[in-house]
Amino acid sequence: MEKLQVKEITGPAWASSLLEKIEPKLEATVERNFGKIPYVSTNGVYDDKNQNDISWWTNGFYAGELWQLYHLTGKKIYLKGARNVELLLDRAFSEFEGLHHDVGFMWLHTGVADYRITANRDSYIRGLHAATILAGRYNPVGKFIRAWNRDLSGWVIIDSLMNIPILYWASAETGDPRFKQIAMNHADTLLKYLIRSDGSAAHIGSFNAENGDFIETIGGQGFDADSAWSRGQAWAIYGYALSYHHTKEKRYLDAAKRIANFFIANVSQCDYLTLVDFKAPYSELKYDASAGVCAACGMLEIAKWVTPNEKGLYSDAATKILQKTAEVWGDWNPETDGIITATSHSYHQEEETHVPIVYGDYYFVEGLLRLTGNELFLW
Repeated sequence: MEKLQVKEITGPAWASSLLEKIEPKLEATVERNFGKIPYVSTNGVYDDKNQNDISWWTNGFYAGELWQLYHLTGKKIYLKGARNVELLLDRAFSEFEGLHHDVGFMWLHTGVADYRITANRDSYIRGLHAATILAGRYNPVGKFIRAWNRDLSGWVIIDSLMNIPILYWASAETGDPRFKQIAMNHADTLLKYLIRSDGSAAHIGSFNAENGDFIETIGGQGFDADSAWSRGQAWAIYGYALSYHHTKEKRYLDAAKRIANFFIANVSQCDYLTLVDFKAPYSELKYDASAGVCAACGMLEIAKWVTPNEKGLYSDAATKILQKTAEVWGDWNPETDGIITATSHSYHQEEETHVPIVYGDYYFVEGLLRLTGNELFLW
């Protein structure tokens, strides 16, 4: 393998040392998994969503890792691997019916990333295609983007806040304000109905799709409808921080801070190892490392925009989460697939519990790169 040719790394020495471990691991990973779209690593081996679900919501994250490492090292193997995922995802466009609100996750880290780095025109078209699909899910009466497919035309989910940056990107690229307007209307609707006064967030909201009236919140992947599924909190923290990044509307930064404060208060009681749900009973401790590392990225985004007096709260909490996650759940062995070993799908599902899942790894890598000042902004 090529020697790591990183840009000058500043920031915490421990984060730099972890990147030195991760880079050869990911190089070995991409070499043995070329042609796959990984999701979960089982016994150290990635599965392949290219074979069994080309429209799966996580199918962009692996390419995102590779683009981050290409940006860091300049090694063509990462570009080759990321672009291969991008090309494989063209089948999801052609099959179409499996696509839903997560097209942002799928193409921000593939087509849009490629375009940002290489100015590839075909990648630009892929990103714009995905943004148009997402905009087409907008309910103008309720001012929300509907979640999933099937008979759920009035459902919204907190995860969507991390998908709407592709709409902000599309408006910036095309000069068409409609994409941004849809994104902001949706963010405002979720802020009104899914974010609680204590700073916690519900996972799912149900609306009457005909008249836009709000009906109720639904439990989703957390313990119940009134609980605080930690990855949902992370989506909200980072999602509103990104909406502020793109719009500079103060209400989004205020929301991100309020949700982050709730997250910090809870994760600090768990030694900075993130439980799946902060309001679930403590009889059984079930963790989701992906929630912590995603929230850490969101907190580091918040830290860019707050006053110097506030910055330390968010950057210090993010650092502690990333450090503890690495200490307890990091796998640096180049012969195994997956980096962070304790991501969990949801509270009640037994499968996909305490395993390496690709989005957990993505946010961990992004968090380390943010701390060292070497991240590629993909949102």
